[in-house]
Amino acid sequence: MSLFRRSVISEILSHGGVVLSTLIIVWLSVLIVRLLGDAASGQIGAEVVLGLAVFSSITALPVILSVSLFIAVLTTVTRSFRESEMVVWFSSGLSLTNWIRPILYCAIPLSLIIATLTLYGAPWAYRQIAEYHQRYELRSDLSKVSTGEFIETEGGDRVFFSEDPLDDEDELGQVVVRVLGEEWHHLITAESAYTEIADNGDRFLVLRDGHRYDLTPGEGDAQLFSFERYGVRMENRDEDTDPEAIRSQAEQQLKARPTPSLIDKFDQGSQAHLMWRLAMPLAALNLALLAIPLGVVNPRLGRGGDILIAGLIALLYMNLINLSRGWINKGVLPFEVGLWLVHLFFALLMAVLMWHRLRVKKPKPPKNAPARSA
Repeated sequence: MSLFRRSVISEILSHGGVVLSTLIIVWLSVLIVRLLGDAASGQIGAEVVLGLAVFSSITALPVILSVSLFIAVLTTVTRSFRESEMVVWFSSGLSLTNWIRPILYCAIPLSLIIATLTLYGAPWAYRQIAEYHQRYELRSDLSKVSTGEFIETEGGDRVFFSEDPLDDEDELGQVVVRVLGEEWHHLITAESAYTEIADNGDRFLVLRDGHRYDLTPGEGDAQLFSFERYGVRMENRDEDTDPEAIRSQAEQQLKARPTPSLIDKFDQGSQAHLMWRLAMPLAALNLALLAIPLGVVNPRLGRGGDILIAGLIALLYMNLINLSRGWINKGVLPFEVGLWLVHLFFALLMAVLMWHRLRVKKPKPPKNAPARSA
């Protein structure tokens, strides 16, 4: 391996390691703050924050790795121009096209890692995240707090109070439940209770050996019932009919679906997510090569303009991939076209920029030069 190739690869790996660690630290900081907020509000358990942070980081790694590679190549090329090192390479007979091979040495293995993550790692991580949430949701409201506390559900219409169980077989000891209905108010007492989940997902608190008092507000009517086993529904899973929630849940299910399952079903939703999983490794390769002409700067000019333009182009690339996924999901764009359209456009852009950087411009004659005689 030549000195030029070794120096380029080592510098890209060095810059890439710094950028990757910085992006992961920033991502984890924001993610953990959000997860701790969810844990404080009772949406998730505090014991699963670390696990969710790990699995969420796996789902974000394809984008983080692609951005890290792009920034590493861009900073390497830019530094070579800023410090006039590129003049040395050009003087030794090299050009910008000689950068392609060492950059591909770094980009191709990283693209294979990204492909493995998007096709297999990220769906597995999404399934683990969904399992964490399902485990927590399957826990009843009573199991989220300690006994001896009042628990309100459905905006305070139902209030539960329980004591520690006397029998090891029971989940709860003596229980008092107040239920406010439209026509009747119910007061229920029981010696013990346990939780149960119905086949449709409804969660019940099953009371044993107790009494139910029914009262009519303002009329004085009252009824008394005794029971051996009585179920109180704590939450109805079928009541969540919010279209946005249903759409979000369907999106999460598609993200967690294994790649072979997407290929087997291959409807519009499956095509959109399959396109995204295949697009990320292709985007990593394209961005790495696109960073070569974008990194060409004039050492005499300012430092911020070219970097800002390069960042906007990379951001446009990712947004166009997401836009194509949305169009495929809606049936506006065919899968075969959406899979390659954005990548071909940016590959063509890279070729045009490379040609623009490589072409030799004819020097302009001085303004005061005498005209040549025929």
